[in-house]
Amino acid sequence: MKNELNRDYCYGILAEYTKTPGLLRHAVSVETCLRAYAQKFNENEDYWGNAGLLHDFDYEMYPEEGGHPFKGAVILAEKGFDQEFIDTILSHVPYEGVPPRTTLLRKVLFACDELSGFITAVKYVKPGKSFEEVDASSVLKKMKDKAFARAVSREDIKAGAELLGLSLDEHITFCINALKNNPELRG
Repeated sequence: MKNELNRDYCYGILAEYTKTPGLLRHAVSVETCLRAYAQKFNENEDYWGNAGLLHDFDYEMYPEEGGHPFKGAVILAEKGFDQEFIDTILSHVPYEGVPPRTTLLRKVLFACDELSGFITAVKYVKPGKSFEEVDASSVLKKMKDKAFARAVSREDIKAGAELLGLSLDEHITFCINALKNNPELRG
């Protein structure tokens, strides 16, 4: 089986390079949203999900600009991942010299990266800390609070929905529903 289609292999790489529970959850959250969009668009769920799973796998070790995701791209190439997969991962960052977001997968990865993290942050301020308590209106309300999850780019969240041709409300709702349905993200 190709590396890009083997979730266990990809998760092993993620776990080798990422130790922080929050970053591991973020990877699984992005994976979850990408798998849901792959299903919606009739694309390969494993390929899309694994791109989400590995998009930040090198971030903990190489967080500086010029490190992430470029060091990760080299690692994935050495492990035999195809160039399209690697370029997809490279495309999620706003640095010069990265491949443009020209494919649907690249657009979806960009659209889900910041949003999945923001939705998760909203979940943690809810009384039961559950995705069941999160809806689009609560996410939109928190987006207006500049102090809340201040590192998350609201502009990227909005741009991601636009890239997909969806309203912000539709995109947020879609991702919340995907996250609610992943038992790996409960708790």
